[in-house]
Amino acid sequence: MAERVRVREIDDDEGRRLLRIIRRGTGSVVTWRRAQMVLLSAQSMPVARVAEVTFTSADRVRDAIHNFNTNGFDSLYPKYAGGRPKTFTLPERREIKKLAKSKPTEHDLPLFTWSLAKLADFLVAEAVVDDISHEGLRILLREEGVSFQRLKTWKTSRDPDYAAEKARVEHLYAIADREVIPEDDEPEVVFCLDEFGPLNLMPRPGKLWAECGGRHKDPDREPRRRRRATYNRYDGVRHLFAAYDLAKDKLYGHIKPIKRRTQFLEFCRYLRTLYPAHVRIAIVCDNFSPHLTTNKCRRVGDWAAENNLEIAYTPTNCSWLNRIEAQFTALRYFTLDGTDHAAHKEQGSMIRRYIIWRNRRADDRRLRALVDRANVA
Repeated sequence: MAERVRVREIDDDEGRRLLRIIRRGTGSVVTWRRAQMVLLSAQSMPVARVAEVTFTSADRVRDAIHNFNTNGFDSLYPKYAGGRPKTFTLPERREIKKLAKSKPTEHDLPLFTWSLAKLADFLVAEAVVDDISHEGLRILLREEGVSFQRLKTWKTSRDPDYAAEKARVEHLYAIADREVIPEDDEPEVVFCLDEFGPLNLMPRPGKLWAECGGRHKDPDREPRRRRRATYNRYDGVRHLFAAYDLAKDKLYGHIKPIKRRTQFLEFCRYLRTLYPAHVRIAIVCDNFSPHLTTNKCRRVGDWAAENNLEIAYTPTNCSWLNRIEAQFTALRYFTLDGTDHAAHKEQGSMIRRYIIWRNRRADDRRLRALVDRANVA
């Protein structure tokens, strides 16, 4: 007798995520229906009964369950296809992407950067394609994940232990992503920790929706809000100690008036209480002096050794390797841009509310898109 089709064992977090998708009033109907099939199957409902409840065929229910067992939550979101076939072959697209990311000087051209017109002419001259329009080239590069970006400065690390420290951090990330099975003496939980700040009481640049101006503006419209001009910073500053749990995809934060070794250890003790003492934890942080163990002060190293915890340091000038930096980008975008708080209590309350909001909506696609775009490691 053939084995009954049933969804794999799901944990509490996955169950709550499926329930949120079903209860949400917005989004794709296809995603909602597939999540409903998976959740009903997880509740031990047979395929035939699930098909009756969801008003679909049993074959479609089986496909949804098999796809979820293979691809997880990615299988719930529809991947629409169809329409006109792609004009360029896969080798041609790869070559176009490669040339767009190269420098014109590498091809003996007296240019610093490619424009769409010059790149299109070069592709035709080199017989990569027979013909391509500027708009077609723009769309192709966007589909391949290539955009016209501003140049930024980059500080090269001169850390003598660069390779070893970078490899250790990447290995911890592989454990957190479940790509590597940790050994007996390796951490099971990985946190990324850093300080965000200083947090001043100042009007911050941002964007908002407002009525258009010009000749056809409404004479009775309200004036557009503006940022006040300030020249003094009263009431001092604050610092946000934040940690990102890679396994649970959760953000934790405490706001402190100063950031010294004592405050760092207080926050680390809080992180240690989130898991039982027998669970080994790793904390990835940068080489900021309060994080280090020195000859004069060995509190950090002694406390870590006594509490079954490892502190992994990123190489010098490699804070980009810390995954919490992308979370700070989202915090700045959603919470601080465009604000003008009058007191630190008001600003701190806003940040704490954002952390709660973010942890409840960790699977939000817009939030993930922003974090993925900012994430380097």
